[in-house]
Amino acid sequence: MFYHVKELQFNARVSKPDPKFARLLLEQFGGSNGELKAAMQYFVQAFSCKNPYPDKYDLLMDIATEEFSHLEIVGATIQMLLSGVNGELKNAAEESEIMQLLGGQAAKEGFIHEAMVNPHFGVLTGGGPALTDSNGIPWTAAYVTANGDLTVDLRSNIASESRAKIVYEYLMKFTDDPYVKDTLSFLMTREIAHYQMFEAALNTIQPNFPPGVLQGEPRYSNLYYNMSTGMDARGPWNDGTSTQLGETWQFIEDPLEHVMSSNGLVDLKPTGTDRTAAKVAKLDKSMSQIRSEEVKSATQEIDMQSSTYTKDGGIIEEPKKKK
Repeated sequence: MFYHVKELQFNARVSKPDPKFARLLLEQFGGSNGELKAAMQYFVQAFSCKNPYPDKYDLLMDIATEEFSHLEIVGATIQMLLSGVNGELKNAAEESEIMQLLGGQAAKEGFIHEAMVNPHFGVLTGGGPALTDSNGIPWTAAYVTANGDLTVDLRSNIASESRAKIVYEYLMKFTDDPYVKDTLSFLMTREIAHYQMFEAALNTIQPNFPPGVLQGEPRYSNLYYNMSTGMDARGPWNDGTSTQLGETWQFIEDPLEHVMSSNGLVDLKPTGTDRTAAKVAKLDKSMSQIRSEEVKSATQEIDMQSSTYTKDGGIIEEPKKKK
């Protein structure tokens, strides 16, 4: 149940109108890394983990709801940045006021030029925020990633928060308004906070690597192919021990010869690892049982009810089976 309070989470303010920056800020309203994308992504992900991971369900719903709050902050800021423009667009009988507001003929021509690039912003929305990015591309559910595996989804969320953070960082370079910068700084900092929350949640699921259930072939999990010539570099990504599986990286200097001599990798033997096909098969079976039981044990098959209507949201008692 959503309950809307008509005060913003952060006291968003604007010193003066700035239609050009308002357009840029649309990126965080209806863009691929924006607040609506984050809100919908975490909201959708929450459903599949409500029963097996009620603590993560709580986390995802809390952050999803906060992201809706951030969407409201961005929308309100865009509206304030368009103060004057949205009113003058309604003044169909007067042709000069908007030109004065935008700073003369040159500025008006610039605004018209931008409208040619993003006509929805200046022409279709009447001077208000729209669910598009800064170039007028409509928001789409294709921005949302929800794979139904919590270890995968949490990693997607960490990446989402990283991308949103850097967009706010870039946006701050395009405004001199101290009030707007304060708002962007708040929003950017919350991305940092959410990153850490998702990271901490991922670490409570053990084991959580590799993502999903199946463990992967030990013949191929520690191979680094030198697939480009010139300026070859060595580092912890291709030299030493791999970060998660603890295997020794095998640097393949000549990928073509490696493929040809191993019959297209079919005859390859595991090297630099103590993992074997038998060990992997055993782990695959074990992890499949663990993950499957986590879901099955928390899922009712009859008389299902999502809500408890108790203040603490306690677990509903398992219903008696029908005769």
